[in-house]
Amino acid sequence: MDALIEKLNAKLGQWQPDVAQKVRQCITEIIELADRDELDILRSRTVEQEVLDILDELSIFAA
Repeated sequence: MDALIEKLNAKLGQWQPDVAQKVRQCITEIIELADRDELDILRSRTVEQEVLDILDELSIFAA
């Protein structure tokens, strides 16, 4: 998880402000859903990889 946080922090500093804000909003929504047990997370590594893939896709749009 620390690696994910470090990568996200680095990316947030590289992206355009509007893209970084959208990512922050999405992550906030995911956390809120998880807090309400509304996410079906079976494998944390799978979810982590999916998040990294999404972040990579977003970085393409921010470039």
